[in-house]
Amino acid sequence: MKNRITELFASKKKNIVNVYYTAGFPSLNDTINIAQSLEKAGADILEIGIPFSDPVADGPTIQASNKVALDNGMTLHLLLDQLKEIRKMVKLPIILMGYINPVLQYGVEKFAKDISALGVDGLILPDLPLHEFEEQYKELFASLNLCNTFLISPTTSEERIRKIDVATEGFIYAVSASSITGAKGEFSKEQIQYFERLQNMKLKNPFLVGFGISNQSTFRNAAQYSSGAIIGSAFINLLNESKDLDQDIRTFVKQFKA
Repeated sequence: MKNRITELFASKKKNIVNVYYTAGFPSLNDTINIAQSLEKAGADILEIGIPFSDPVADGPTIQASNKVALDNGMTLHLLLDQLKEIRKMVKLPIILMGYINPVLQYGVEKFAKDISALGVDGLILPDLPLHEFEEQYKELFASLNLCNTFLISPTTSEERIRKIDVATEGFIYAVSASSITGAKGEFSKEQIQYFERLQNMKLKNPFLVGFGISNQSTFRNAAQYSSGAIIGSAFINLLNESKDLDQDIRTFVKQFKA
């Protein structure tokens, strides 16, 4: 059984464009159309957010999209139905990003089995503790060929980064600042030093930079030190304002591919 995430990183070392969007936003059934448009536009990874009432790691833009999606009637079960449709049309790696609470309510083992059967390749669960993953879920995820991605930040110790590297298959999510998500301006000198530090650690896994990737300039800057970057809030803003999703998504992704 192949995993699309590990295959992608094996074949493409630089400038990977991972785009995050919230399932059920801006409209309930846009989840499928956005996935198709992102693949056509040249994105490398789809990171689909599971809407949650209390998304603690996310800034106001993504929090607001979670609320809209929940108000639209988005549920985890409906998302799985949508994923079934997406996989019929889209070949890109798919990561589900969410919080552990809805997954625990669903049942972790059942959830892992169900999403693996639907062709999901990985998970990002920011509030899942590393030791809990290693003790309870690592073998399960491995048996189902699911990559689990952990977040690190400028304040994460080298010891913890090394532990995460050992526990990871796929890639590490390098948060650019010790704060919530959000599109920002340019990176500070301290942030660049942090990227350089990660680069010099020669980790087993590649890393993608997230939080604050808003345009071609911030993407290029991050991609100098990493395998690419994760674009979230800037894309949610685009979806919020778009009058023609397909056309606007193509134009948006193109700037990061240039």
